[in-house]
This record gives sequence, structure tokens and C-alpha cells, in this order.
Amino acid sequence: MPRDERTVVRFWAMGREAEVVSELVREFEREHPDIRVQIQQIPWTSAHEKLLTAFAADALPDICQLGNTWVPEFAVLGALEPLQSRVDASEVIDESDYFPGIWHTNVIDDTLLGVPWYVDTRLIFYRKDILAAAGVDTLPRTWQEWEAAMVAVKAHVGPDRYAVMLPLNEFEQLLSFGLQQDDPLLRDDESRGNFSSPGFTRALAFYTNMFEQGWAPRMSETQISNVWDEFGRGFFSFYVSGPWNIREFRNRMPAELQDQWGTAPLPGPDGPGAGIAGGTSLVMFRDSPNKEASWKLMEFLSRPEIQQRFHAMIGNLPPRRSTWEFPQLREDPYAQAFRDQLERVKPTPKVLEWERIVQEMRLMSERVVRGGMAQQQALRELDARVDALLEKRRWVREREVDEGSAIGLPGRPQSSTDRGAADAR
Repeated sequence: MPRDERTVVRFWAMGREAEVVSELVREFEREHPDIRVQIQQIPWTSAHEKLLTAFAADALPDICQLGNTWVPEFAVLGALEPLQSRVDASEVIDESDYFPGIWHTNVIDDTLLGVPWYVDTRLIFYRKDILAAAGVDTLPRTWQEWEAAMVAVKAHVGPDRYAVMLPLNEFEQLLSFGLQQDDPLLRDDESRGNFSSPGFTRALAFYTNMFEQGWAPRMSETQISNVWDEFGRGFFSFYVSGPWNIREFRNRMPAELQDQWGTAPLPGPDGPGAGIAGGTSLVMFRDSPNKEASWKLMEFLSRPEIQQRFHAMIGNLPPRRSTWEFPQLREDPYAQAFRDQLERVKPTPKVLEWERIVQEMRLMSERVVRGGMAQQQALRELDARVDALLEKRRWVREREVDEGSAIGLPGRPQSSTDRGAADAR
């Protein structure tokens, strides 16, 4: 088919994913000679601003890779195309094949607005040899067992080394412990902070105790040479991190230590614990003129065999259980702990202010760990800051109740008047 007669699908992808997906898209175009995919690579550092600018200018692409925590924001803007009817009719995308926690990051007010592309979570990397020398015979499954293991490791390695690394410039570790609680992180229809709840208080106490006991150094990743070298030399024996480090440790650990490290699911308060349902999804924008062609591309990238190849190329974790049955994943001992963890991932609160909230949480925990702030005072101050961030959300919800309207509800088309009013708020 002549080039000028093909349907052009504009696809924005971020960072390294944009480079890798280009190879897969060539195969899609061979299957669909009437469609051409135009990929634009967006740096992660500028992606959020570029998307908002494109929304304001009515210049969004047809489909996009969207971080899961950004979905609620673009839902409120009315920018995303609901997808449930397309999924229901699809012979490729099967909701029951996806890990539930990651699927539900895309469901906003009962409306499906994206399809998971890859999933990110956190679990434990550990040194087998050091644990064995410290007398730790079984991997911890509960907080109590993990604490006992850290006591043993610290006693073995001495005062100049540590049991665990929890970088203070990262929020994911404390957030994981918070998600393991029954109490939600936000309350009152996600319009107020709930960090003073018994559940999060317990999570913060468990987290800070690792520093107070001297099991974890009061350090960020920028304060050490690099985590791979320090893990290799035994500066710490447990490290809570994400799936990209499987490739890094394979490439960077000395040959004599390649069999001396492993991965394990996160312990929880009373057994294997929940983890973060991070990652990105594929979304279609409501104003796209090429929805049918765009959906074909989304289905193609969602095929288990394509997801397996994508994982092999970049290391991102697939969100579908069937993809994990390919030998490359099923027989990878380092990846299997992530497969276990993914069954227990939980979405974070679906509010557009979440990324600001989680940074406030990180700053609060650092004040406690580094500055000695009392935990209850820190939690009260965190709730107050979060309540201030969510003031607009409460105002909108109150207007909905008072006027019986649907102002700002996800999935509702917005006119330019709506958008201007929303900006004015």
C-alpha cells in the first residue's frame, strides 16, 4: 500500500522503552501493511510536562505509555478513552490473565482506562553466603523473622557493615510496608491523609527500627560508591530494590559471587507481604482519530509472546501470568521471586496528587531517621500536609454532592469551558 494511504498511529513512549519497542513495531507493521506507527521518544524527565502541554494544545498522540500513577490525573482531565468494551470483545487481552493489583491501577471510578504494559515492584535481594555464615537457614517470611535474620547478620558482619540497605532518597521501601497494612493510606473517599492510622504507624515503626538498631545505614544511594559494588563486598546483605537489578547484578557481580546472591518476596507483618503495583500502561486518548488502528497496536503489544520478547530485550516484568510460563522466565530463579510478589501487589491511592504525597512521605521518614523527629509528631504533620494537598479534591467532591453534578469525574468528556474551569481551580 502506498505510504500516503496508510493510517498513521502516533505513539509516544518514554526513555529506553521507546528505543526497544521500535523493533517490535516493525513486526506489527508487517502484519498490518495498512498501518504505519510513528514513535516519538519522550525523556522521562520531561514526559509529564510534555503530556500536559499537549493536552492543553489538543495535540496528544493516539496512544501513549503512561505511568500508572499518572492515570488518575489524565482521567480527571477527561483525556483517556474508556477501554472495557474493547477488552470485552478482544481475543488477545484477557483480564483474568493479568495480576489483579496491576490491572486495577487502570480502573478509575469503575472505568477501565488503560492496559498494563509492564509492572514494577520491590522485593529483597540477598547474599546467600553471608546469611549462611550468620546462621540464617531459611529466608524470612514475616517481619519478626526478618528482624531475627538482621540481628544475626549484623552480629556476624560487625560494626562497619550492615544487614540491610534502605536508601533514604527512595520512598518505595516504606510505601511497600505501608501497603502491607489493613488501614488505607488515605481516608474519607481519598480526600484526607491517613498516615496516623495504626497500620501506617506500625509500618513506620518497623522501618525506622532498622536504622535505630544499626541494621541499616542512615544513607542514600548517592552517599556510597555504587550499590552493586557495595553489595558485592558485603557492605549490606539485604537490599530492597526492583527488577532492573537482576540484570545489573548479573553483569556487575564478580564471577566468584554469581551463585551467592538471590531474590525473595517481601516479608509482611504476618507472612508474605504486599508490594507496590508500579509500572506503565498503554492508554488511548479520547480525541484520537485512529482508534481502531491504535487498538490493534495495543493488542499486539499485549500478546504474551511479544511481552516475553520485550522482557528479554529490556528486563521489564510482564503483567500477564501466561507470559511467565515461557521458559526464559519460568526457569529464571531470580525472576521467580518477582512472579510470586506480583500476585500480592497493591495499587496506590488513585488521586492526581499522589506523587506529591509520596514525596512528602519520604521527607517525613527522613526527618525521623536522620533528624530524630518523634514518629507521632511526624505522622501528624504528614497528615496535615496531605490534607492541604487534597483540599481541591474535597472541594470538587463537595460540589458534586451539593449540585448533583459530575464535575471532574473520570471518563467524562470535557469541553474547553470545562478545562478552563478546572484550570482556574
